[in-house]
Order: sequence, then structure tokens, then C-alpha cells
Amino acid sequence: MQQDLSRVLSGVSDGASNGSDSKKLRVDDPTPSRVLHIRKLPSDVTDTEVIALGLPFGKVTNILTLKGKNQAFLEMSSEESAVTMMNYYSTVSPLVRHSPVFIQFSNHKELKTDSTNQRTQAVLQAVSAVQSSSSPTTELSELLSAPCSPVLRIIIENMFYPVTLDVLQQIFSKFGTVMKIITFTKNNQFQALLQFSEPIQAQQAKLTLDGQNIYNSCCTLRIDFSKLVNLNVKYNNDKSRDYTRPELPAGDGQPSLDPMAAAFTKDSSSLLGKIPVCSVRTFLCGLSVVSMVTPQSLFTLFGVYGDVQRVKILYNKKDSALVQLCDGSQAQLAMSHLNGLKMNGKVIRVTMSKHQSVALPRDSLDDHGLTKDFTNSPLHRFKKPGSKNFQNIFPPSATLHISNIPQDMTEEDLRLLFSNTGGTVKAFKFFQDHKMALIQMSTVEEATQALIELHNYSLGGSQYLRVSFSKSTI
Repeated sequence: MQQDLSRVLSGVSDGASNGSDSKKLRVDDPTPSRVLHIRKLPSDVTDTEVIALGLPFGKVTNILTLKGKNQAFLEMSSEESAVTMMNYYSTVSPLVRHSPVFIQFSNHKELKTDSTNQRTQAVLQAVSAVQSSSSPTTELSELLSAPCSPVLRIIIENMFYPVTLDVLQQIFSKFGTVMKIITFTKNNQFQALLQFSEPIQAQQAKLTLDGQNIYNSCCTLRIDFSKLVNLNVKYNNDKSRDYTRPELPAGDGQPSLDPMAAAFTKDSSSLLGKIPVCSVRTFLCGLSVVSMVTPQSLFTLFGVYGDVQRVKILYNKKDSALVQLCDGSQAQLAMSHLNGLKMNGKVIRVTMSKHQSVALPRDSLDDHGLTKDFTNSPLHRFKKPGSKNFQNIFPPSATLHISNIPQDMTEEDLRLLFSNTGGTVKAFKFFQDHKMALIQMSTVEEATQALIELHNYSLGGSQYLRVSFSKSTI
């Protein structure tokens, strides 16, 4: 879409060239902004292709495409979403039509575009409809070319190093909830079928990952949509996995799935960088505000994505902590969703740790409450095989899902309760039976704090509030 740029932006290119490789992309200490500047786009790029770059990371609220300059500006709904997007693309080269593009924060804090451009508004309306789980019209759905299947068929070319089921789950879980994976060999090629919980998640994974290398210069992903709409997994082992049914048997003569996740050294030329160097299942997460972070708060936050076993805030480095989860798939899921999250005004970093487990302090030592064992906690979300919680795992968002609400608790009561966590309640919606509700805070950071403080909040008697992130908007 072309516009009178003097009315839209001053200094259109944010000081960048019109796509020339001769100039450096990176700028010194860029200030985060919810507007992202994208360069080196194809000359005939569509708004939908640009929007697809940001769709997995949050709501896209505006777009400005400068086709004559092979550039675009993409506005996310929040700075947190933009930061998450930049963090991801700092380790994975963003591709449009199999060619790399360059992304950086814009100097502009918002886009003021011509609202009369009907096609762009239609695309944004379609995106909003999909992300809010409502039903866009047929015409708008066609603009997004939404697939009919949540199942992807994946072929690995140039497979000079083994690709495991765990590796596929780690890569694809960035785009949504991976439900099932089946791997097999056909025509002397390693292939896989991977099922997401939603077709739109499969679409975004295909748009972003098709043509990418898993490791440096090898293991290239070729991705297509499968004609299947649901996978039937009978066994959980190193060939197949149903993440919603951990109770499935391993099968005769098949090894059970290794619960340990792999740690990798990343660079921008491939998804996972160098070959795996070790197996670990704990996280090392940098926390910038120690006074407000406790083992209990980390247990609650990481517990959204897995059953936390132990937490240790390091005694001599209190801006860091170790969080141990019960298996590798949960650890990978937590890392993909929580790295780059904003807490207490600071961004936390979550990476793999060299430690195999969190050691408890000896009985004779007092570590001032910095280490806590949650192995036998009754608050684990995923301890029950086949639990619906496996199907309701979503990235941090400003909207929270509340359940286990007493019948006599009103909207005003809940608004007041969540406002007291230090945030602002923007919207609220009861479900029909009033036992569940959606509540929207003004930012993802506020919602995260509310979840930490109010999940398992006592409502008197034996009733406790249940809080989780939601994919819906109000």
C-alpha cells in the first residue's frame, strides 16, 4: 500500500537504507517500540505476508507497506509483543518467500495511517477476528488464506545430524500448542506429521519455518499442509508422541521418550545453531528485580507451562535462579513462552542451564528461603493424565482466564481483586454459568503479576481461584 509519507511518518526509513546490504541493520542500543521496521521485502509483497511475521507473537494493530522501497512498518498491540518478536528473530532469520528480511525497532511509537485504505483495513479486521477466536466472513478468511488442517507434513532434507521428536516439538511450539507428532521414513527421507491445536498456528509455523535449517548448513525443513485433520497416536516413544495423553504406553520393543531436553548454542543462520552438546532439564533465568521475586512466584509463573519440581534463587547471584521442571517437553515449552517476558519493569532471560538438577540445601544450612522443593505440591497443573490443561497452554497475554469462581462472587468483586495487584482492569466477561470469566489487564506485564498473585488465591473454605493466560480477547 502506498501513501503520502509526509502525512504518515517523518524520516520514512528510520535512518535505514532502502534495503541495501551495504548498510548495517543493527543500531546501537535501539529503544524498544511496538512499531517494527522491516526491510529487504519482495517488491510485490502483500500485507498478509508482512502480518504473518508478527502474528505468532501477539495482536497486529496496523501496517504500512512501502512497496517502492521494499520496506514495511508493522505495529503490534504492545511493546511486549514487539520485544518477544525481536528476541525470536535475533536467533532465527525471518523469511518471506524463502528470502531473508531484516527487522529492527522503529523510532516511531505508533503508525498513523490512512484508514480509508479498504484492503488493508480488511486484512487487519480478518487478523483481529482470527486472534479473538470469532468467525471472520468468508471474504476476509480468504485474505488470510487460512488452511483447513492443523496438521503439517514435514520433510527434512540434508539430514546430516539426527532430528528427534523433542527437537521438532521445541521448534514448532513457538507458534502454538503442539498436540501430537508422528515421525517416519519414506522414500529414504525422514518425515513427520505434526498437529497443532489450531489451523492458524500451523499456517504461521509453515510461513516462518519452511526452508529454514535446523542446524548450521543442514537439516532443512520442507513444510506442507497435510490432508489429515487429526493424528491417531497409539504410543508415546521416540517415534510418536501425544502430548495430551502422557499415559499412553511405549509399545513393544520401543524405548520410551527421553524426558531430558537438549541444550543448544544458537546463531542466526539456523534454528538451533550448532549440534546439541548436552542434555539438561533445568533453566537458568535472569531476574532483574530480586526483592519482588520469590521461589513461590517463579513456581506459579513457570507452573503455567509445566510441573515445577524445585526452584533456587542463587545466593551469590540473586538476579538469577534455577527452575527445574519434571520433563524436557515442559521445560522447552516454558522457555519458548517466557524468555523475553517483562516482570517488575525488567525483561527476564530464560536459557538452558548446565546443571542437571537443583540441589537442596543441607539440613545444617540456612539459605534464607532461596531454595524450595515443590515435588509434592498439590498445585501442579499437569499431574493428571489426559487433563484438559494440556490443551489450554497459551503464551503470556493481557487477557486471563479465571475459573473456580464462587456463585456469590460478582464482577465488581473480581475487578477489585485484580486491580489490587497493581494493574488496571480494561475489560471483563463472565461465562454463561458464572463459574469462569475472562479479565483483561492493560498490559501483559500487569496480567503476569496478577496471575502470580492470584492463582490459587483462597476464597474461603476449600475454594481457590484458578488463573491462566488466555488466547481470547474481550
